[in-house]
Amino acid sequence: MASSDISVDIRPDINSFDHFLSMRYIATDRPWLKLYGIRVQPVPPFSSLSYKPDPALIHHCLPDELMLEIFTRMSPYTLGRAACVCRKWKYTARNPTLWRAACLKTWQRSGLEANYMMVRSLYDSSWRRMWLQRPRIRIDGLYVSRNTYIHTGVTEWQFKKTVNVVCYYRYLRFFPSGKFLYKISPDKVKDAVKCMHFRASKADCVFKGDYILSEDGQIEMALLYPGHRYTLVRMRLRLRGTTVGANNRLDVLKILTTGVNATELQNWKGSILELVDGWEEDETHDPDVPAVSHSRGLSPFVFVPFEEADTSVLNLPVEKMDYYVPG
Repeated sequence: MASSDISVDIRPDINSFDHFLSMRYIATDRPWLKLYGIRVQPVPPFSSLSYKPDPALIHHCLPDELMLEIFTRMSPYTLGRAACVCRKWKYTARNPTLWRAACLKTWQRSGLEANYMMVRSLYDSSWRRMWLQRPRIRIDGLYVSRNTYIHTGVTEWQFKKTVNVVCYYRYLRFFPSGKFLYKISPDKVKDAVKCMHFRASKADCVFKGDYILSEDGQIEMALLYPGHRYTLVRMRLRLRGTTVGANNRLDVLKILTTGVNATELQNWKGSILELVDGWEEDETHDPDVPAVSHSRGLSPFVFVPFEEADTSVLNLPVEKMDYYVPG
């Protein structure tokens, strides 16, 4: 058999496989494989230093330095509201310098060195965490305690005795210096707030005292009622909040009234709180004024900011406030 009889031309068959060279492999698409070997720049915080342009017009007109200067003039609670506006304001409001200034002003009596040691040891060097978690008394408003009791009237014209609901308020205003103002009055919050200052007249019946706040949130207070016989009022309160960092409630643990010797007051040069330090609860220094522990009028204090004094629900009349229960 000749070789030409068994030879086969395979070129057409080879050419028929050429289309496989141009075909893509049919499989599941894996787009992340294209990222191998490519440097991806991380997304920075939303600020003017970001490579993405800021669409807000106010951020184009207001430089970052001026915005930070505005934020430094805000109170910590206003900073919290401003942080809810946008992402840029949120990062600006969390600047540590803002919260450091607020903490050092609030706890100035503790001293600069003690505050720095405390924020490093207890709050992981976060001034904002210290502001939220450490007990503190709010000074931007009044603490108000609403108390009611039933008073029986006099029988007239052979009718049944009338029953009256009497409502009165206890007001407290604290200062960073360790002083506080105290007032008991039937006046509403919008009227009492006008006289809660150190320039109040004697007719306003606003009394000044001293307080100290412990790290566990308890407040020791003492004030002196002037008059024919001096009466010393001692209160023990517990600070708490309805939310983290609110510090908007004061629970009354004890209210004591006791007598004090006038001669002892004349020779005393310190504060009233230092005078009663070490006294027993039933101790009195004036036999005509016995020590009394009060069990009424112990409703919790509710914090009312100054800007909400006119619109607070505590200004409502008695018949519309029977449902009010402080949290």
